[in-house]
Amino acid sequence: MMNKLAEYELILKQVEAIASEESDVIANMANISALLFESLSDVNWVGFYRVLSDELVLGPFQGKVACIRIPLNKGVCGSAAGKAKTIRVANVHDFSGHIACDANSNSEIVVPLIINDKVVAVLDIDSPIYERFDEDDQTGLENIINLFENIIIKHGVIN
Repeated sequence: MMNKLAEYELILKQVEAIASEESDVIANMANISALLFESLSDVNWVGFYRVLSDELVLGPFQGKVACIRIPLNKGVCGSAAGKAKTIRVANVHDFSGHIACDANSNSEIVVPLIINDKVVAVLDIDSPIYERFDEDDQTGLENIINLFENIIIKHGVIN
């Protein structure tokens, strides 16, 4: 059985293989969401929210129906976007202002996607398991998002 960091390295290589030559950001978000949803254990929602007109708007995802719009600095996603930093929440019910789209979600990690010093989207992953996400998850997911940022920059597109 592979350790978590080795699993993320494999996922990183898969993201590079499926996304590096594709310039369409939405298509890449869709495939990255699907890959993560299928590859990670104990997750019930994986997807992107895009920053549009000073709010987060639902993008490609895997999982149950989700909130469509989230104000910046509200909930875990809006907070991560507003602070331009990854937020890991062991128990979403303890997070002040948490926006509950799925009552089955108990922990969450949100990683901002930053282009030219501006947050353009966030990757949001939910789990029904408390304390599901640790430092290894954060490192692995940030590496994936860093790769995706570089792919977007290479193709010269933002949204």
